[in-house]
Amino acid sequence: MFRRLVLLPLIAVVPAAAQTDPYAEGRAVIADINRVVTPNGVQETFEVTLGGARQVVNVRGADRDNPILLFIHGGPGAVEMPIAWSFQRPWEDVFTVVQWDQRGAGRSYLLEDPAKLAPTLTLERYRDDAIELIEDLRKRYGKRKIVLLGHSWGSSVGLAVAAKRPDLLYAYVGMGQAIDWKDNERAGMAWTLAQAKQRGDTEAVKAIEALKPYPDGGSFTIDQADGWRKYAIRYGSLAAYREDANFYLRAPRLSPEYTPADVKAWGDGSLFTVKTLWPRLAQVSFDDVRRIDTPVIFFLGRHDRTTTSSLADAWLKRVSAPRKQVVWFEHSSHLPMVEEPGRTFAALLRHVLPLAVEAPRK
Repeated sequence: MFRRLVLLPLIAVVPAAAQTDPYAEGRAVIADINRVVTPNGVQETFEVTLGGARQVVNVRGADRDNPILLFIHGGPGAVEMPIAWSFQRPWEDVFTVVQWDQRGAGRSYLLEDPAKLAPTLTLERYRDDAIELIEDLRKRYGKRKIVLLGHSWGSSVGLAVAAKRPDLLYAYVGMGQAIDWKDNERAGMAWTLAQAKQRGDTEAVKAIEALKPYPDGGSFTIDQADGWRKYAIRYGSLAAYREDANFYLRAPRLSPEYTPADVKAWGDGSLFTVKTLWPRLAQVSFDDVRRIDTPVIFFLGRHDRTTTSSLADAWLKRVSAPRKQVVWFEHSSHLPMVEEPGRTFAALLRHVLPLAVEAPRK
């Protein structure tokens, strides 16, 4: 769940058409060391049309016989493809990992007219895009099911898929899981205001109190969400023990999958998507869901106030599923995959991989 306030510093240093690229050599080094060279490996990027919109998909893995793990990125519009190089490589030894730039985001932003896409930006459309993509991946790589991992905004998309088409999944993994967007805004704002008062941050106290009655008034805008999040990030809500997310948001500059123009599209797409979609999220809630017919595992940062972990934990306790589990990351907020990459990989090995054993090929 990354807002304009997080992305703007990054966008400011990425020219629309860079005449020189100071990161080209670094990207080449990373591309070479991360190149998949195993005989049965897969490393490809392709376009696929989902719900009538062209979108970009990246697939990497050391052995195409391994189970597929589809990562649904957050934001809305904050694609993970250009950041994945920083944490994903170990995953690729045991999973075939799919990164997908959702409609209107990242490299997909350049493929369609944003004005035509805007009316389609709804949770239901993203959910159905994901289902179409899963069906495509099953056919393309000869799989019965996949593992679905949704992060932040992507956790709403992922949970919606798990609720509608559990037959497609070995398991659903929610990281930074969002359950009810209004509840999340209330909890995050309340925590941030309490932190501001405790720290004597009078500027923050005044600014946050001025937002009320959000999120319960007549409007639900990204400007209101930004109004408290800029202080929450300062207090470690996004990354534990850090006052900003630059360590994470600079990663696309070195991505082998992204050119400087693609990085700019990442910022532009995020601004477009979050501005368009945010007011529609006021009604998104999974509170009335009582059963998910696939294993559900939550990876929750103990310090996460971007999507408050206690809300997801409480929801999972009252939901029925074939298997359910919470894995806590004690030194993470919203980004366990980069804050505690070793523990994230270990959790995938211990709790997720055993659920995703493919039947032997005949």
